[in-house]
Amino acid sequence: MQDPVLLQMYSLVSIEAKKSRSTGRQPKEPAPEETHESVFGVFLREAGVTLKQDGTSNEIAVDQVVFQKRIKQKLQKSPRYPGIVQEFTSGLESHIEDPERFRNSLLPCVPQLSDGDSSCASSFQESLLRMLLGIEMLQVTLLPETKLPEFMFDGTGDVGFSIPRIIINQLKWLDRVVDSKELATKLMELVSAAPVEVQCDIITSLPEILEDSQHNDIARELNSLLQENTQLTVPILDALSSLNISSSLLTEVRGAVMATLAAVQLEDLPVVVKFILHSVSASDAYEVVCSLRKKLELEHCVLPPVLQASQSCIKSKGSAVSTSTPAAGSSQDSVTLILDGIKSAVRFQKTISEAWIKAIESVDEPEDHKVIDLLVLFILHSTNANQSRRGAERVLKVKVRTGLIQETLLQRTFRDYSQVMRGYFPSILALAQTLLRSPDPCVVPFAGHMYRHSFTAFDSYCQQEVVGSLVTHVCSGVGGEVDMALELLCGLVTEKPSEMALYAVFVKGILDYMDNLTPQQIRRLFHLLSRLAFGQQQQGSHIQDDIHIVIRKQLSSTVPKYKRIGIIGAVMIVGSMGALRHANAFQYCLLQVTALLELVKSSSESSPEAAALYYDELANLIQSTTLDPQVQESIANSVVDDFQVDFVVDVEPEISGSFPFPANVMYNLEDQSKEGIAINLLPLLAEDIQNKEKQRVSPLCLSPFFRLLRLCEEKQHHGDLEEIDGLLGCPLILTDMDIMEKMESLSKAEREFLCSLLFHTINWFREVINAFCTQKEVEMKMKVMTRLQNITYLQTLLEKALAVTPGYVPPVANFDGESTDGIILSSNGPMNKAKKGKKRKASGKNSSESSSQLEEGTEPPEKEKEKEIRPGVSLVSYRPFFRELDTEVLSMLQCGLLSRSLLDSELHTKVREEVLLGSAELVFLLADMQRKLEFSLTAAPAKRAPFLKGRTDKSVGFSHLQQRSSKDVASYCVQLLPALCSHLENCHNHFQVKTPNNGMVDGPATDVHEHELMSSGYQLLLQVLNTTFSWSGFSQPGQRSLLKKALGVLAGRLKEGGAELAMEQLVKCDRDADFFFLFFLASLAKHFLSQEWVTASGERERGSKFNEVLHSVLSIYLEHVDDVIKAVEEITGEGIRELLSASKNESSSSWPTLNRQTFLVFYKVLMAELEKATRKIPPVKICDSSETQSEKLLKWNLAVRVFHMLLNLVKVFDSRLVLNVCLKYGRLFLETFLKLAMPLLDNSFKRHKRKDIQSLCNNSQDMSLTNHVPALKKSLELFVYRVKAMLTLHNCQEAFWIGNLKNRNLKGEEILSQRSKESEDDDEEEAHRSPLQQEESGDESTVRPLIG
Repeated sequence: MQDPVLLQMYSLVSIEAKKSRSTGRQPKEPAPEETHESVFGVFLREAGVTLKQDGTSNEIAVDQVVFQKRIKQKLQKSPRYPGIVQEFTSGLESHIEDPERFRNSLLPCVPQLSDGDSSCASSFQESLLRMLLGIEMLQVTLLPETKLPEFMFDGTGDVGFSIPRIIINQLKWLDRVVDSKELATKLMELVSAAPVEVQCDIITSLPEILEDSQHNDIARELNSLLQENTQLTVPILDALSSLNISSSLLTEVRGAVMATLAAVQLEDLPVVVKFILHSVSASDAYEVVCSLRKKLELEHCVLPPVLQASQSCIKSKGSAVSTSTPAAGSSQDSVTLILDGIKSAVRFQKTISEAWIKAIESVDEPEDHKVIDLLVLFILHSTNANQSRRGAERVLKVKVRTGLIQETLLQRTFRDYSQVMRGYFPSILALAQTLLRSPDPCVVPFAGHMYRHSFTAFDSYCQQEVVGSLVTHVCSGVGGEVDMALELLCGLVTEKPSEMALYAVFVKGILDYMDNLTPQQIRRLFHLLSRLAFGQQQQGSHIQDDIHIVIRKQLSSTVPKYKRIGIIGAVMIVGSMGALRHANAFQYCLLQVTALLELVKSSSESSPEAAALYYDELANLIQSTTLDPQVQESIANSVVDDFQVDFVVDVEPEISGSFPFPANVMYNLEDQSKEGIAINLLPLLAEDIQNKEKQRVSPLCLSPFFRLLRLCEEKQHHGDLEEIDGLLGCPLILTDMDIMEKMESLSKAEREFLCSLLFHTINWFREVINAFCTQKEVEMKMKVMTRLQNITYLQTLLEKALAVTPGYVPPVANFDGESTDGIILSSNGPMNKAKKGKKRKASGKNSSESSSQLEEGTEPPEKEKEKEIRPGVSLVSYRPFFRELDTEVLSMLQCGLLSRSLLDSELHTKVREEVLLGSAELVFLLADMQRKLEFSLTAAPAKRAPFLKGRTDKSVGFSHLQQRSSKDVASYCVQLLPALCSHLENCHNHFQVKTPNNGMVDGPATDVHEHELMSSGYQLLLQVLNTTFSWSGFSQPGQRSLLKKALGVLAGRLKEGGAELAMEQLVKCDRDADFFFLFFLASLAKHFLSQEWVTASGERERGSKFNEVLHSVLSIYLEHVDDVIKAVEEITGEGIRELLSASKNESSSSWPTLNRQTFLVFYKVLMAELEKATRKIPPVKICDSSETQSEKLLKWNLAVRVFHMLLNLVKVFDSRLVLNVCLKYGRLFLETFLKLAMPLLDNSFKRHKRKDIQSLCNNSQDMSLTNHVPALKKSLELFVYRVKAMLTLHNCQEAFWIGNLKNRNLKGEEILSQRSKESEDDDEEEAHRSPLQQEESGDESTVRPLIG
């Protein structure tokens, strides 16, 4: 019922308000003072309130509680009560008719301070109207909302405050609202007619005005209003957040809010998000967060940087435009508020943080990830909760590793939300540090992107923190971490040289930690410092003197390690100072470069290793840097002259000198009728050994010096090596290799001299191949191929020489690493006479003939056959002592059949020779290619250096390769794919030819050496292809085109002339891998298992190696077969049954690899795969149909039956190893059964199953078996009580009873010792039995729990 007095007042006030608005509402004349004071005025004065005029606040002389009590007493004690209440109300209405008096009544009363009155203790008092509203008998008639329409359109006016807002404030936090429902109705009516500002004030005040009983009703009205008017979104949600409403209504409201999320204004979005997240419960958190994540499009909230910049320009042109255009950062401010709301929710509600993590984890496509995902991960990491922090790190690692969160998303986030991201910089830095330290190489590049974008997008403080963090990574000593940090610093110097120059002092601090850096890392460090100090702008010139001091100190050191650092650093500085630049001030730089080169040269003259390192470093510099022509020319001139003087001599008929062996001119590919030049190797080596202290020229410098010479010529003549092409075919002064026949009769010094000579010769040929492998002339190509044959032949000689020279340490060939410390050489370990994959002596080749005069297919002499059976050593451990082959050498894999004609003086064809890329040379090149791919494309996990280094760095021998990126290496491999496919087809065709011994290539009467060589090539080709296509870089978006190109090469091989169709087939095969590839694997593995494996002598294979391979093949078959459980049943029911009926040494007829010796292998794999298969059976769901449940139950029925069959086999094969397997996997099977199968079961599990497992436990006397018993018995007990719970649930308690199981062994015999002990302890067990056990035992005195 509505109060008629209030309604009448409301209508009168509304009419007056309309009149005043229509006529301009002139201020009312002040009411004349009353001659007779009204009841209202008298009661107020007597209660302690003095009404004031002329805008002065009313005064109160007592506390407001005392005032309210006095008014109430006067009204109740009046003889005219209750009529006096109406008179009092009429007096109030007359008083507030004047707007000035009404405003005074709304403002707080001022305490009246008199000399003798201290009853007003409080300095703050409420307004007159609010104090009167606190009196319940006056509240109904005095509610001031009836005056609201009169002032709702006035705004703040001249008084500086909003009258409607003050009126609404009078209603807040009243001790009691007499008619809350009526008040709510009136307020909502006012909302429908009030302007937006007043509507917002009323709505936001509702929770503070209404009682809890009205919250649900008002929430429904607000929900309806929200859908009608989006302008009121913020106040409505603020009010709803403070209302105490039911969960169902809250869900309904949240759904309505979520539906309008796309239409909400950006400035209102933070409130909406906050309401949604703070209104969820634990049960629906995941669903709500997923929906919010899907609809929250932050990408549409921020303008692109280009538009922001243009908008800033427009705003700067005039104030009028700037007032109408929002601030450039306003959108980012709104996004910041949205993230603050999310941060508040995840910080105080664990379910919200878990829901966000699950929602981000559920995204399985890269394009479905949004900016909000990254921002939320940063928020989760920034909270103090360790679980959220670890969860964010884990999710980010997984997403980056799988390629779902990519660098493009990170770049877009930094680009559009740099202001927002700045607030989470500590978390971004911490995540970048964690990812960079990760052992997973797939996530390390993403950490680099985080560092780079942080430096680019944030302020100077953040830049300093980024540089400091990267310097810390460099000083950590972890290989992968150091490499990535140095690469990032170099990239930042290139992109932002001016900014990085400010932090050059931080980078310079790495010089104190160079002991932990590898040579390649030292190169990068000095490249970085030299770019900062000696770059074109020289922003970091203040560290030049420090770098010069460090370089001179290292060069003057007598410790080889520090001298190497000085040489590397000096050459890097030369590269920066001598780079191509403007002519001004270059003469001064040229003088500095010349002086520094002279300093390095003079410092390295005393040590051949240091001189060789100087040549190698200078060669790398010339190859990788564009030097000024004057610098280039000065280096080249000195190199050419010095090389000719030091290493080249004219060929003479007789070579004079005292040498350990007779000197001969060997391996000449030039016209022998003319006088030529030769490499003076043997005399230099002999002189180096005899006069080690006085020797000026060392043979160690031969290969590095030639590399420097070749690169200088390439740079100057744009790749043309015509000036030095005579070095390709020129001979060497060596000795006749027939001396190898009597190696064992030579002295130790002579054997070591011969080994050193072979090493130097091979390294010379390797550098020659590096130099001329890219030449296009046919004759040059043929000479290069011949040099490759020389290498393979000399390596066979070297293997034999090393076999009889134990303890020999070869000469150093790679000078940028440590010396030979820690290298384990296998010189005293003989290898098998037919070692796979080793380089064999080329057919028909001997040491006295020129290798270019030999043809493929020539039968080796008998003497060579005898020599091949001599024991040799593997050259694998000697790889650090060979010069590195450049990547360009692999282009020789494209060579097919090359031919040339040797012409006589009349230009008539005299001899026709053919040089092929033989199998030995193919294996040599493929082995080198595989090593390069493993080093470059297979990223090893980052590991800290051990305290004691037992082996040398694995990067030794890959100095040139380290200077090429993985992308470059992968691109080069893709170029070689057609040639690799051709070689693969040739190897395949070789093995397709019908061979004796029923296709076994290792059987009797087979050319084992040829097959081993071809199989090594086949294996290497497959490894090369596998390593290439396994490169993690193919998953990056920028490398998809390269992967497509590589797949296109393979597709072109599938069908000639239809590459596009073949590509479609290839992609289809990739999509249908489950149907084709996996089926092929299973059928191939079954084929191997279905035939008997024999050795070359015809005997059956056996031994640990055979068992290991058999285990792998059987596992592959069961992992890829369509139905694992049926396959296990087939082997168990068919193969093992045949084995049991066969004699002792026979095998199963259907599975020949299954015999009594391999039963354990089969049994272990069958049990393991059965347990895995049962774990993959889907659990029961409420929504499953009866047919689906029946299918699952049939699967479990089959699995249990197979498990029972395998369990019974223990009674036949009762060895300790079989029992161990049964106990281990039996427990796992039982646990899986309890977890997944019990919800499906409607009848009890067969009881004899438990008896068999109990017998196994009783039979486990061995310690290794006993370890499995407690866990298995626990699972059995859980199974018993789980069955009881299931039967109780289905009201089948009578079908369950517990009784004693007698302790029996596997043969079924009772164990008497345990029986007698049990009988003695029966009384004691009965006394100590738990109430639960007594209840389960029932009335049977002999019944006890099965597991005792």
